[in-house]
Amino acid sequence: MNNLISNLIVRGYLKTDIIIDAFSHIKRKDFVPQKFKNDSQEDIALPIGHGQTISQPLTVAFMLELLDPRAEQKILDVGSGSGWTTALLAHVVGEKGEVKALEVIEELVELGKKNTSKYNFVERGIAEFYLADGWKGLPEEAPYDRILVSASASCVPNGLKDQLKIGGKMVIPVGNSIWQMEKKGGNKFEKREYEGFVFVPLVEK
Repeated sequence: MNNLISNLIVRGYLKTDIIIDAFSHIKRKDFVPQKFKNDSQEDIALPIGHGQTISQPLTVAFMLELLDPRAEQKILDVGSGSGWTTALLAHVVGEKGEVKALEVIEELVELGKKNTSKYNFVERGIAEFYLADGWKGLPEEAPYDRILVSASASCVPNGLKDQLKIGGKMVIPVGNSIWQMEKKGGNKFEKREYEGFVFVPLVEK
């Protein structure tokens, strides 16, 4: 186990065995540009091109713990970027799960697919990438057990609320906070807010 992961565990950001296992097996260096490979184990966000970033590991760990992904679930990954969160989630859901990755920038769809294919998740049908507007989600594949959004929205998109299963969880940045939302009924959600984070904006097409 590398120093970054050990540090995240000691600081209480990584707690769950399956998420720790995902962080250990899915190497962040496989999802950053060549010139940043040496920085991939630093706890910082890094550029991936097109004005986008791969999020700080601490933030990703925090969000995944809030999301509480599990084996065999169907998960929507909005703002998949270079594919790191998609691959982490694909590792968690396993052979009987599905991760649908949405990205609004065409070049990043291809980059994410290429990077995630290093772990054969695309070939095995666990991860699938779509060029799509994250605000609208992917209704044709709904409902989802979990929805992860990795870019900041001004509010929670109604389309994503509708596509979440009752009992499902969504983790989404709103402004400079991370919201954890659990769907209790048709349009009834239980929300917890965690302040003090910075994200690139969720782009609307």
